[in-house]
Amino acid sequence: MPAYWMARARVDNPEQYKKYADQVPAILERFGGKVLARGGKFQIMEGPDAFKRFVIIEFPTFEDGVACFESDAYQAAAAHRRGGGGVVEVVMLDGM
Repeated sequence: MPAYWMARARVDNPEQYKKYADQVPAILERFGGKVLARGGKFQIMEGPDAFKRFVIIEFPTFEDGVACFESDAYQAAAAHRRGGGGVVEVVMLDGM
């Protein structure tokens, strides 16, 4: 059953954030991740508008998505954005 990595982000330092973003596609691919939506047009229908970037990634299973997030490679890449590049919230959701 597929699972979905849903993230919302705020980029505070584009140069620093790019160091993270450049590494992520190859990491996702290793875990079977497929980007369904990233950036682009959006409209906040309800809730705070603290985030301006939204991402949805499909994984073959919930476990694959969690393994990707917890992997050494992803955590090393995420250190770039956590070091001042921006703020991200990530939720893994089991599909139906």
